[in-house]
Amino acid sequence: MKATPTAIPEVMVFEPRLFADDRGFFFESFNQERFAAAVGRAVTFVQDNHSRSVKGVVRGIHYQLAPKAQGKLIRVVHGEIFDVAVDLRRASPTFGRWVGEILSAANRRQLWIPEGFGHAFQTLSDAAEVLYKTTDYWSREHERGILWDDAAIGIRWPGVAAPLLSPKDAAAPTLAQAELFGT
Repeated sequence: MKATPTAIPEVMVFEPRLFADDRGFFFESFNQERFAAAVGRAVTFVQDNHSRSVKGVVRGIHYQLAPKAQGKLIRVVHGEIFDVAVDLRRASPTFGRWVGEILSAANRRQLWIPEGFGHAFQTLSDAAEVLYKTTDYWSREHERGILWDDAAIGIRWPGVAAPLLSPKDAAAPTLAQAELFGT
């Protein structure tokens, strides 16, 4: 598996080595030892989530505060998404910056988003199924969100004019109003 840092080095793209022939294909979608070596620390995943979204849906920007902060390893098993990580660590030199990657069933890429980052995605295909591993359990008490189109972050969503949003995501606070990581 190839690991490549993004413009925010803690956020990484993982690309599996594919073995294909006329019968089909095989690839290793996760290996704990290789993953830990790539991210520079041991990571334990405790929960797997699976979502399905139709074209034009934007989910996020979601995150959980400490002590229930979640790192996420995202992959798509059907369709295509534009996946985004936003640095929400106040003390970070990349605070408020974002990176985005196209993840699809066809390219089999995965995005590692460590604790301290917000996560969002837009469905680009007619439908997409997204699987993601988390480093902590979901906690309603620690769950937070930021408005998907906050100008202070400036995510360049591909082709979104009026996305399909949950009521919670539509009413999320801006970065300036949000409770974040650090003081």
